[in-house]
Amino acid sequence: MHPTIPGFTYQRVAIADDISRDISLNVAVGGSGSPVMLLHGFPQTHLMWRHVAVELAAHHTVICPDLRGYGASDKPAATAADTYSKRTMAADTVALARALGHDRFALAGHDRGALVAIRAALDHPEAITHLASLDVLPTLDTWDVMHGTTAAVGFHLYLMAQPPGLPEQMISASADAFFGHFLDIWTRDPQAIPAGIRAEYLAASRAAVPSIVADYRASAGIDVTHDQADRDAGNQLRMPVSVLQQDWGAALGFDAAARWRAWAPDLRHTTVSCGHFMAEEAPGEIVEAVRDLLTR
Repeated sequence: MHPTIPGFTYQRVAIADDISRDISLNVAVGGSGSPVMLLHGFPQTHLMWRHVAVELAAHHTVICPDLRGYGASDKPAATAADTYSKRTMAADTVALARALGHDRFALAGHDRGALVAIRAALDHPEAITHLASLDVLPTLDTWDVMHGTTAAVGFHLYLMAQPPGLPEQMISASADAFFGHFLDIWTRDPQAIPAGIRAEYLAASRAAVPSIVADYRASAGIDVTHDQADRDAGNQLRMPVSVLQQDWGAALGFDAAARWRAWAPDLRHTTVSCGHFMAEEAPGEIVEAVRDLLTR
């Protein structure tokens, strides 16, 4: 039996796109009220929201999908540069919400899911009412701040940016060690990810190496192109935005809040004291931040 979010129902939702034709996403839905979609990060699945989702479901319809290429969702072959672009994955979220009966919804994302959420808010402002981003910078800024020896913290970004073949072979040869490395070094509280959940993350990632690499490869290519086009056009996030981040900007020598203000005029930026997996390490703080965002 796979772990599930208590009280949530599971279904596969078919959505159509111009890249992969029909694909199906694994999604957990719970609660009732105004809709909030939660997008997971790397190397995780929708289960990273298990604490936050249950609390938010007291007053909201909470939608927790596995992103395309992750978890139990479909993993189309990366036959085009944009199969795993954040633009394509963002379109997935809007199509998923509509399939569930919601034309407008709030969106929160962590890590990779936050990049998808940012792109959804830029591309579909008519659909996204509020945006929360957990512990990430927009793609364009991420590459801009990575320089010198401090960039070693993001070695996986460079590895998975390489042309198809070598990254997939290297990671597949020692998948549990590779993905487990990040689960270990990015958390301050090892108890936040118990053994059963950790095993689920590792198994899901082990089965998704090509699509995970394709997701990261897109972020070193087509996603940068899309971000730069928005920057050049002066496009911004016009909805209320809340950002929660560790203070890694100080370590890398940049002002994270200033980076975010260039994208989001209505910004609330908060530094948190837990590790990267904050929805699991500090779920109460994340719940309060999302609730506060939804009042704006």
